[in-house]
Amino acid sequence: MTITPIKTKQLLSFEQFVKQLPDEEGRYELVNGEIVRILPIRLHETLAEFLSDTFKDEVKRLKLNYWVSGRIVIRTFTANGKEQGRHPDISVVDKTLWESQPFAYSALTEPPQLVVEIVSTNWEDDYIDKLDEYQRLGIPEYWIVDYLALGSRNYLGNPKVPTVFVYLIDENGVYQMTAYQGNNRIISRTFPELALTAEQVLDV
Repeated sequence: MTITPIKTKQLLSFEQFVKQLPDEEGRYELVNGEIVRILPIRLHETLAEFLSDTFKDEVKRLKLNYWVSGRIVIRTFTANGKEQGRHPDISVVDKTLWESQPFAYSALTEPPQLVVEIVSTNWEDDYIDKLDEYQRLGIPEYWIVDYLALGSRNYLGNPKVPTVFVYLIDENGVYQMTAYQGNNRIISRTFPELALTAEQVLDV
């Protein structure tokens, strides 16, 4: 994945960021007031599509009131109150919320139900910065999919093993993490009947 800061004359707010999103290929985030362009590799995109399709199948099968998309930007805040614009690989949003403003941009200021980040070379963003911001926003469920085992040994063990981490927010607004590897079935609060193992995800 390639990450390229796009220099602007001023530090942008989230609203300014949404209005100034470039048209070029790639995803974009607002990080410390600057637009950052993200170009994922094909394997990354293949995995994102697999998970997105799996979630959509589950929504359709159980007639769940969710909207699943990889094109949603979310406003988050850092510990010091700075606005950020994050673009998860996958977002699962309450469909009623999504449809309440049909002419608005595909950007959210409310927390989605679930977000997925597929880890790339900037793994600290997913494990540290986004984790903190998503917890602060109150996103109930956050997946980190480290299919290339890029994170540190503190997370992945020694030797490092590809892992799916699921963070579920508790009654105190704090994430509780479960790590899934091999043939462990992933337990999701959003999709409680999901029949998916870590191996099925990581071997796509």
